[in-house]
Amino acid sequence: MITRLINKSSHWSLSFLLVCSCAWILAVEFSVETAAQPASGAPLWFREDWKEIPAATPVTQEHVNTRDLVLHTYGQAKDSIKKSHHDQPANDPYYIWSGDCKGSWGLTLSKTGTVVDFSKGGVIRWRSRQSGERFPRIMIRLADGSFYVSDQTDSNSAEWHVFSFILDQITWSAFDIDRFVPLPGRKKPDLSRVAEVGFTDLEPGAGSNVSSRLDWIEVYGHPVAATR
Repeated sequence: MITRLINKSSHWSLSFLLVCSCAWILAVEFSVETAAQPASGAPLWFREDWKEIPAATPVTQEHVNTRDLVLHTYGQAKDSIKKSHHDQPANDPYYIWSGDCKGSWGLTLSKTGTVVDFSKGGVIRWRSRQSGERFPRIMIRLADGSFYVSDQTDSNSAEWHVFSFILDQITWSAFDIDRFVPLPGRKKPDLSRVAEVGFTDLEPGAGSNVSSRLDWIEVYGHPVAATR
C-alpha cells in the first residue's frame, strides 16, 4: 500500500513538473514573439523577402517577391548590386549584397499607388549581416523627389541579426543623390509623403570581407494615396 502511494505521488509530481515546463516554454516563446513586434502602432506598409531564384548581378525587378513593389537602384555602382545566395550553408538566405560594388550604391523600394506617412511614427526593420567596417542606414526618397539618409545606422555585426529603426528617434540628413554624400544641417524632411524606402552604407564594397547584406525588410507606416 505504501509503495503504491509513493508511486502515485511520484507520478503526480512528474506530471506537475511537465505541465510547469510546458507553461514556461510557452511563456518564453510568447515573450520572444512579443519582443519581436515593432514598437509602433503603424500598420505594415510592405515587407520584401527576395525571390528564391538563382543569384544574379545586378539585382532586377525580377527578384522582387512582392507584386506591387518597384525596385530602384542608385549610385555609380548600382549595376553591381547583387541578389546573392549560396547552396551552403543550407539555411543561407536570398539577400542583397554590396561586395562587388566598386563605388557608391543604394537600393530602395516603392509601392504602386501609395506613399507612406512617417510623420505619425513608424518602424523600419530588417535582417542584415555586415563584414568589415560597414554600417547600413535608411535611405528614403520623398514624393517631391528629394532624398534623405538616416544619421543612425545598423550595428556592425558579422552574424545575421534583426535591427529596428524607431522612426520617432531618427534624425535625417539631406542626401545629394548625384554625388552620393549626406548634407548635414539642411532642413528637416517632411515625412508625411515618403515614396521610396531602402538602404545604403555610403561605402564601396570589397568582396566578402568588406560588404553589407540584407535578407529582408519590413516598413511600418501609415499608407497615403500616391496622388491627391
